[in-house]
Amino acid sequence: MSREFVDAEIDKIVNDKELEYPKNMAMAAAWILGNLKGINLKCFDVSHTSSLSDFYVLASATNTTQASAMAEDVMRTLKRNGMSILSKEGVNGSDWILLDAGDILVHIFLESARDVYGLEELWTEAKPVGIPNSYYFSSEDAESAEKLDDKGRDFF
Repeated sequence: MSREFVDAEIDKIVNDKELEYPKNMAMAAAWILGNLKGINLKCFDVSHTSSLSDFYVLASATNTTQASAMAEDVMRTLKRNGMSILSKEGVNGSDWILLDAGDILVHIFLESARDVYGLEELWTEAKPVGIPNSYYFSSEDAESAEKLDDKGRDFF
């Protein structure tokens, strides 16, 4: 993916009139995580249950290199859109990376460690936010579109 494509897709999410701030920023982070092949994406609206933040975004990575790349891209995007990263923890090879941008917290886990921490179990009262399939690197919509030729015919 080119940087121009990524920035254009993020701009669509950030400027979406249906997504108020900071939900739009949480969804932008989710899009990045999904398009960098993050798995088990979750987003929670914790604005009524936590004084720490309004949204928590969670994703799993299969290795530390992927997790670090995901964190770097999320930080770059949030900064590009006016959010400050107040704190970042675990970015040097840890099994859990935490990015604190004030209104949103982004948690990136190694797939093997996510169950150990069980953060989803702590937020049972938080409202889950749906993440569209199109935010994932490989969604059913994207896969079916790839099967069609330029005239809309399916050869596979």
